[in-house]
Amino acid sequence: MYSPSVNRFIDPLEEIITFAGAFGALYCTIMGHIQQGDEVIIIEPFFDCYQSMVIAAGGTPKYIPLRFQDGDATQSSDWVLDFKELDGLFNSKTKAFILNTPHNPFGKVFNKTELLYIAHLCQKWNVMCIADEVYEWLVYEPKRHIKMASLPGMWERTISIGSAGKTHCITGLKVGWAIGPKHLLINLQSGPKLPSSPFAQEAIAIGIEKDLARFGQDDCFQQLLRKSLKLKTDYMVEVLREIVMEPIVPDAGIFLVADWASLERRMSPESSKRFSRMEDTKVCLDSTLCY
Repeated sequence: MYSPSVNRFIDPLEEIITFAGAFGALYCTIMGHIQQGDEVIIIEPFFDCYQSMVIAAGGTPKYIPLRFQDGDATQSSDWVLDFKELDGLFNSKTKAFILNTPHNPFGKVFNKTELLYIAHLCQKWNVMCIADEVYEWLVYEPKRHIKMASLPGMWERTISIGSAGKTHCITGLKVGWAIGPKHLLINLQSGPKLPSSPFAQEAIAIGIEKDLARFGQDDCFQQLLRKSLKLKTDYMVEVLREIVMEPIVPDAGIFLVADWASLERRMSPESSKRFSRMEDTKVCLDSTLCY
């Protein structure tokens, strides 16, 4: 499943570890590698656990925001890293770079130029890359996900995080994994252990084996899921634009971020009956402050 995407054979006994979800894989990766005084670069906005895990390990988070280019912000690909700004964050204290692609919550799929520059800096400063790629199977056409570990010189310094909850829509089963070279994965077993249950691993293994036989075909679960999500995304984009909430159109994932400033000027959650019906209709509007 993963060997072709990184252009090498992955030893399942030495180069893959399963955990209680991607959260468990991230936690053990950060706790196993980050020490007091280490700096970890995090892209803003970010999944909230990155920051708390780095701090809990004794590390210091360093942040770089995604900024929109050319005055436009309607597509997730419009949001980019400033390479000069990124260059200035790397130093002798930098221990790790957390890369989230496809990105949560923007749905940005980092392109090869962006990934190569990040890889260049990681190699220049001897920095490990923690690649949170849990949404890699939820990329919409025509975009393509490129695994950081597949780039020249990056397998040796990359731990890739995956999640069955995202690939098979079963977040409650809590099965995640870390893939990487043995010399990096060994640290994940030296600290706290967050293993997944055997029955959950077996269930996921059966699902993956069945999908491998039809991988890339129209009846493959990942293919069906991508198409379903794309239809829902397109529908929600139109709905949001009709009510003057400008969305950032994602290229992957399950999130849709929208600017509701113009709507807020005309109504408020406290006074509008439409907002009061959210609990009945099971609709959630999540603030981006947590990112």
